[in-house]
Parts: sequence; structure tokens; C-alpha cells
Amino acid sequence: MMIPTERFDWNGTSIAWGSIGSGPPLVLVHGTPFSSHVWHRVAPELSRSHTVYFYDLPGYGSSGKFEGQDVSLGIQNDTLAAMLDFWQLDRPDVIAHDFGGATVLRAHLLNGCDYRRLLLIDPVAIRPWGSPFVQHVRLNEAAFAGVPDYIQLAILKAYISGAVSRTLSDAELEPYVAPWTGETGKPAFYRQIAQMDQRFTDAVQDRYGEIRCKVALLWGEEDQWIPLECGRELATMLPNCAFTPVPRSGHLMQEDAPEVIVAAALRLFTN
Repeated sequence: MMIPTERFDWNGTSIAWGSIGSGPPLVLVHGTPFSSHVWHRVAPELSRSHTVYFYDLPGYGSSGKFEGQDVSLGIQNDTLAAMLDFWQLDRPDVIAHDFGGATVLRAHLLNGCDYRRLLLIDPVAIRPWGSPFVQHVRLNEAAFAGVPDYIQLAILKAYISGAVSRTLSDAELEPYVAPWTGETGKPAFYRQIAQMDQRFTDAVQDRYGEIRCKVALLWGEEDQWIPLECGRELATMLPNCAFTPVPRSGHLMQEDAPEVIVAAALRLFTN
């Protein structure tokens, strides 16, 4: 299990981060409702050739969670910009998944963060997005935040399992579920869903042609959260984008096909 043991205080939030390996810098940015744990089968392989940096987004994983916290996509790009500055990284290679994709695209286009190469995995990037569950929670955040623990656990397991095409064991699910349980984790889970807003991707969607680095895009053919057709559409909007549909993979490719991510990263980052 990959655990970010270092701390960086930013904007009133303690950001959990870590790094492994040696070589050129490679930054990993996770999505929702995940944490840097999603990279536990990918990062060790990539650390053979790179210094791999990872962190938990504010409000996620081991990073700070508190009432009234802004954890929206509107601040995640600022967080990434601050992390790159803190790490003193100039034009690192980057891999981003789901909300992490929106985060790195916004940081690139709005904050002026430059990357050498960018690998996107099933990113949240084009309208429309947001599942029926997300839309329902956004309207009823307070009611969901008060559900009993056993119902919360069932919701989390069902929700996260829907991102994977294979069946995850309880042991595999545990690191994904644990950050969203208890007095702090449960309201944090619904807080981040309640703050999902398409306007943050709308702000950059029409600017994807301005991207200043080489981009590759992986998409799970069995993604039940964001359909493959969205991936094909996004690929046409990204300049000179290499698009690869991945068979037998759902939205959480890190669990379904980690070897595909590693191979794609090595192809992209070593050429």
C-alpha cells in the first residue's frame, strides 16, 4: 500500500504527499472518489526510471478534511500549481486520472503550469458529466452525510466497485473506502460530490487546442462512469493526441489494466 507520509501546508489544508524512485520527475494526480492509493500498482514500476511524486488532493485521502472546506475543481488546479512550486519541478511528466485530468488541464491553461509530456486516463474533461448518483447527492448532501455507518459502507463499496470491470475483494476495496468513513470522512465524501460543478471544465473545454505539450489518452472500453464516446470526442480536441481504447478496463484502469498504463507511460515519456 502506497502511503503519502510527507506534509505540505497550503491554504489552510495539510496536503499529504510522497515520492519514490530516482530519475526525471513524474507527477501522478488522482481523481474522485480516490486518493494517491490508486497508483499503488503503477508507481513502483515507474519509479525504476523516474522520481515519482504523488499527493492526495485537498479533502481526499490523508489530506485535510474539514467542514466548509472548498474541495472543488475550482481550487484543485491552484493546489497542483502550489505543489509543483513546492517540489521545484519545471516541466515534469504528468499522469492524471478522472478529476485529476481536469485538474492538470486547468493548471496548464489557467495557471501556466508546463509539462513535458501528459498522459490522461479517463479524465473528466468535457460536458456533460456527473452520474445520476452525483446529481442526487448534490441536491441532498446533508441527508446523505448523516446516514448510518453501515449504509455508508455499502454505498461506498457499490459506488467504487462500479468503476472497475473486474470484482475487487474486500481487502482491495478497503484502502479506497477507509478515507470516506467515520466522523471526518463521511461528510467529506458528500462534500466533494456536492461541489462537483461542470462550470470548472466549461472554463477550459474550448481551449484544449492551446495545450503546449504532447498528450496521450487512455480510455477503458468498459468505463461505466464516462463512456468511451467521450474519450473519442476529447481526443479530437487535444492537439496531436494519441488515443488508445483499453479492452476489459472500466473507469479505474489502475486496477483493471495497470500494465497498460505503465507501458503507455514508458512509451510516451522515453521518446
